[in-house]
Amino acid sequence: MDYDAMRHFADSWGLLYMFGIFLFVGLFLLRPGARHRAVDAAQIPLRDAAKETGND
Repeated sequence: MDYDAMRHFADSWGLLYMFGIFLFVGLFLLRPGARHRAVDAAQIPLRDAAKETGND
C-alpha cells in the first residue's frame, strides 16, 4: 500500500473511527452510575497531596 492510498484511507475511514471512539467515550462517561466513579477519580490528586503534607 503506497502513501496516497494510506492517506486516502486515513482521511475517510480514520475520521469515522476517531468519531466512533469519541462517541463511545462520551457515552461511557455519561452512563448512569458513572458520576460517583468520576468524582472519586477527580479526588485522587487531592488525597495524595493530603497524605504528603500530613493533613489527612
